[in-house]
Amino acid sequence: MPKRKNKKIGSKNEVPAKETKIELFASLAGVLATGLFIMAFMVQGFAIPSRSMENTLLVGDHVFVNRIQVAPSTSWAKSLIPYDVIRRGDIVVFFSPETPGLHIVKRIIGVPGDRIHLRNGVVYRNGLKLDKPYVLHDRDETLDAYRDNFPAVPPPGFDSNIWNVWRAKLPSFIDGEDIVIPPDSYFGMGDHRGVSLDSRYWGFIPRRNIIGRPMFIYWSFEASEEQYMRTSLSERIGFVAHTIIHFVDETRWRRTLQMVR
Repeated sequence: MPKRKNKKIGSKNEVPAKETKIELFASLAGVLATGLFIMAFMVQGFAIPSRSMENTLLVGDHVFVNRIQVAPSTSWAKSLIPYDVIRRGDIVVFFSPETPGLHIVKRIIGVPGDRIHLRNGVVYRNGLKLDKPYVLHDRDETLDAYRDNFPAVPPPGFDSNIWNVWRAKLPSFIDGEDIVIPPDSYFGMGDHRGVSLDSRYWGFIPRRNIIGRPMFIYWSFEASEEQYMRTSLSERIGFVAHTIIHFVDETRWRRTLQMVR
């Protein structure tokens, strides 16, 4: 009987087994599931639709937002996830208290317990003047007594349900010349103070509404507020076509991968 030769493992003549179609499909499904989990629960992309955060964030900036770091912590995940508190100066994305389902981005000016007031457009927190380089004031902006001297000037009347609710609640939070931020709430403002509709107009940001912090700009494209306000199918298709045609010449390449601070 002829002797059977033993095949050496790892020999040069050994041909590695090819991945079957089922194994390839399983690998791709695993990668897709991981990506969907990350996008749904950890990182999410958002487009900036308004001028309220200029020049920190421009209309047409697309940012990745860290959804998990400022999420409400759970006991089982505290040792695995680096949860962080929301601090003064943080930029956050949150669900609008005014319009359900709408995402807004603002800078946190005050945290629970802080005392806030504005005089001639300048913010004072706990008695100290905040003079920050990121704040944008328009030289030709018109005087707005309520906006620039909040909350000393009584709020005017607007035809808005959320505004009327805030106008009725506002006096209960005023102590002296300041508004005092209640627990589990934050006071947010846009860096472009003259055009920002913020906590002065619709009230505090509830902690439960906060989604996360913008990390960096992954793409920036020249756009206007009007383009983001157009919601009809034909207008959206036109905007997509314009973006494809002018991708190279209207992309703000210098802002790509710029950190958001």
